[in-house]
Amino acid sequence: MEKIENIFNQFMHNAEWAKNVENWSVEKPQLALYDEIPNGLHPALVETLNRMGIQRLYSHQSECFTISQNGGHLMVTTSTASGKSLCFYLPVFNQLLNNPQSAALFLFPTKALAQDQAKSINRFAQALSDINHPVAGAMIYDGDTDATKRRFIRKNAGLLITNPDMLHIGILPHHTAWETFFKSLKYVVIDEAHFYRGVFGSHIANVIRRLKRICLFYGTNPQFILTSATISNAEEFASRLIENPVTVISQDGSPKGARHFIFYNPPMVNQALGLRNSPYAETVRLSNLLLSQDIQTIVFTISRRSVEKLLLDIRNLFVQPEKTIRGYRSGYLAAERREIEDGLKNGDVKLVVSTNALELGIDIGDLKSAVIVGYPGSIAALRQQAGRAGRKTDSSMAVMVASPGAIDQYLSRHTEFLRRSPENALIDPDNLLILLQHIQCAIFELPFSDPPVFGNVQTDLLNELLVLLQNSGLVHKSSRRYFGTINQYPSNDVAIRGASPDQFVILLEQDGRQLTIGKIDPPSANWMTHPEAIYIHDGKMYHVDDLNFTEKKVVLSPARGDYLTEARSETQVEILNTFQEKTVEGAKIGFGELLVSTRVTGYKKVNLYSFENLGEYPLDMPENQLRTTGYWISLNPFTVETLRLEGKWKNDPNDYGKNWPLISADIRRRDLFRCQVCGVEEKEKVHHVHHITPLRNFSSIEHANQPSNLITLCPVCHRRAEGVVRIRSGLNGLKYALRNLAPLFLMCEINDIGAHLEPIKTAGDENQKVIIYDMIPGGIGLSRRLYDMHAEMMQNLLDMVGSCSCLDGCPACVGPGGEKGSGGKEETLSLLKLLETNYGIPG
Repeated sequence: MEKIENIFNQFMHNAEWAKNVENWSVEKPQLALYDEIPNGLHPALVETLNRMGIQRLYSHQSECFTISQNGGHLMVTTSTASGKSLCFYLPVFNQLLNNPQSAALFLFPTKALAQDQAKSINRFAQALSDINHPVAGAMIYDGDTDATKRRFIRKNAGLLITNPDMLHIGILPHHTAWETFFKSLKYVVIDEAHFYRGVFGSHIANVIRRLKRICLFYGTNPQFILTSATISNAEEFASRLIENPVTVISQDGSPKGARHFIFYNPPMVNQALGLRNSPYAETVRLSNLLLSQDIQTIVFTISRRSVEKLLLDIRNLFVQPEKTIRGYRSGYLAAERREIEDGLKNGDVKLVVSTNALELGIDIGDLKSAVIVGYPGSIAALRQQAGRAGRKTDSSMAVMVASPGAIDQYLSRHTEFLRRSPENALIDPDNLLILLQHIQCAIFELPFSDPPVFGNVQTDLLNELLVLLQNSGLVHKSSRRYFGTINQYPSNDVAIRGASPDQFVILLEQDGRQLTIGKIDPPSANWMTHPEAIYIHDGKMYHVDDLNFTEKKVVLSPARGDYLTEARSETQVEILNTFQEKTVEGAKIGFGELLVSTRVTGYKKVNLYSFENLGEYPLDMPENQLRTTGYWISLNPFTVETLRLEGKWKNDPNDYGKNWPLISADIRRRDLFRCQVCGVEEKEKVHHVHHITPLRNFSSIEHANQPSNLITLCPVCHRRAEGVVRIRSGLNGLKYALRNLAPLFLMCEINDIGAHLEPIKTAGDENQKVIIYDMIPGGIGLSRRLYDMHAEMMQNLLDMVGSCSCLDGCPACVGPGGEKGSGGKEETLSLLKLLETNYGIPG
C-alpha cells in the first residue's frame, strides 16, 4: 500500500480525522488526448521530441502551435503540470531554427521562476545542439545579472528571460542599447498571466503598451503567447492586458493521476458561538501525520507571519533537523530560497511552509501532498496551490484546512465553486494615477507625436494628461511633438507592484555588528515592524529595537519572551466625489472617490501559546492617506423604520439621561482622568465615559448608569470599544459579511479591499453607510464591480448568513458576537431580507 493510502484510510476510518472531513472530491485519472505532430514543425524539433520520448503532442500543445503559425495571439489555461511550457517552446524554437536572427522575450513574474525556466529552456536548446542544430541559449537579464555580463546580453540576446520589473526599469528606458534585439523580436511569452491582475496587472498592461510602442519604432510587431491558471474571463482579461484579440485554449489533453481534494473543517469547540479549533493547530497536527508517513509536503498559508508561526510550531512538535522543515516567503535572501528549492527537488526538505511565493510553476519536484491553510484569495490560487502536488500520474492529495472565516465556511457549503470559478481577473490600465506614470516613462523612451497614441487610450484623455504634464514642467511641446524635460529615468520612481521602490532593510544587531536578513515594503513596515513589535523570520523571533523612516531600516535583536504583538489602527473615510448613484431595494447605493486616512495607534501583546491578551500599548505613528474609489450602501428611511419597529435597529444615538454630564464627570474623576485601557492621561481633549454593558440591554437609564457599569476611555479606545458593540448590529454584520464574501467574486485577496462603518463625511448626507473600498490609490475596479453586482451580492449574503448554523453570530457569517450583549445575526438577516430583491421590499 502506498504511503498516501494510509493517509486516506485515516481520513475515512479514524474518527479523530473523519469527523472533520467536510467534503472529499476525487478528480479521476485522465488519459492523454493526443494529436499527431503538426505539419510545419521543423524536422530538428521532431527529432528532438522523439529523443525525449514524445511521438505525439497533447491536443492543447498541437493546437497552440497551429494557432501560432497562423499569426494569432493565444492564451493557454490548462491545468498545472499539463506541459504548458512546450506550448511556447515549439513556436519559439521553430522560428529560431527557420530564422536564426529572430528573437523572443520571456516574461516571468518572479526571478525565482525565471531562473527555474531558464534551466529548462536551455536543456531544450542543448538537445537541439546535440543533433547538430545549434540555437542560442536563453540569457537572463534581471536585478541579479552581473554588470559585466549585461553589455554582452544586450548585444547578443536571442532568447531573453526577464521579469516585468526589469523590462520596466532596465530595458525599455534603454531601448537604444537593445536595438538589434527589438528589430528581431518575433515572440513575447507571458507566463503565469493570471498573476498580473489588480494594481500589478494594470501597471503591466501599460508596460506592454510601452513595449509595443518601442517595437513599432523598430519595425516589429511580435506575437504574444500567454499561459495562465483558469479564470472565468480569460479572453477578456488577456485581450485587455495586451490590447489585441486573443484565442484561449482551455481543453487540457495531458494525462493525470487521481487527485484527491479534501475540505477539512476544524472541529467545533462552541456551537452557539460558531467557534472552531484553530486551523493552524489542525495544520500542525496534519503536518505531523504526513511527516510520520514520510510524505513530502508543501503547506501554503496566507501571510509571512503565519509562515513563521507554523514553522516554529511544526518544528517544536516534530523533532527533525532544521534543514528538513523549512519556511519560504518574500524577505528571505535569494541564496536561501535557492537552497530550499534544491532541497525540495532532491528530497532533503520533507516539508516546506510557504506563502504564495511557491504557488507559481517553479520546479520543486514531485510532491505528493499540498496543505492549504485558509482560502488563499481566489479560486485560481486555490487550484494552483492544490496543483503543486501530483505533478505525475500517481495519486496525490490536496487538503484545504478551513479557517473560521466567512469565505472558508461558505465554500464548505458551496463546493461547486471549487469546480467552476466565478472569478474575473480585473485590471484597469487607464487608472489615471497608473496611466500618468507610464505616459511619463513612455515620453522619456520616445517622444509623442501630435495627435498622440498610447495603446488604446482615448486621444482626448491622452491630450489632457499631456497638457497636465506640460503645465507641470515635465513635458515640452515643440514642432507638434512632446518631449520629456527631466534627465533622470522616470521608471525608477514608478513601483509597478504597488509598493514603494524604497524598501526598508531589516538588520539584525548581533555581536556588535548588523547583519542584513531581509527587506520589507513601507506599508508593511508600519504594522509588522513598528517599535517594540515582535518580528518572526525563519522560525525565529526578534524584537524591533528601531524603525527608522529616514534611513529606511529596521533594527532587530533576538527576542526574549513568549509573546507576539498585534498592531491596531484607526481609520476615517471621507467621500470626495459621487460618480454614480442609484436606488435599489431598501437602500441607495453609490460609487465614487474617497479619502481614507489610517494610522497605527498602538499594539497589544498576546501570549504565544494561550493567546491571552497581556496588555495594550499606545504608539505615535505617522498617518497614511489613501485616495481611492469605493462602493457604499445607504439605507432608506423605510428600511430603517421597518427595522426599528421590529426591534432590529441598534444604530440610533443613545439617550443617557439629563444627569449624564454630572455622572460622566464623576466617573472621570474617579478614574483619575486616565484611560482605563491604555493608561493615557486626559489632556486637551476630554476623555469619554463608556457603558461596559450596552445601554440598550437595560430596562432603565438609572440601572445602566450605575458607576460599576461605567469606565473612562480615551477617544481611541472608546472607538474600539464601540466597534465591538457595533459588530453586533445589523449594519456591521452586513459590513463584515460583505467584505468577507466579496473576494470570492472579485478574484482578489481580502486585504485588497477595505470596509468601514461610521457616519461617513459627505456634503448634505450624514446617514450611516456601509462602505467597501479599493486598498489601491485611485482604485482598480474592485468596488466598481461590487456596485455593478449589488443585487447578486445581496442574494449570496442572505444565503451565507441564513444557512450558517451558529445561534447569533460567528466568524463564518456576521462576525463574533462578543462578550457583552447579543450578537448581530438576527438583525443582519432582517436587514438583508429588506435589501434582497426577491423579498419585494420597495426601494
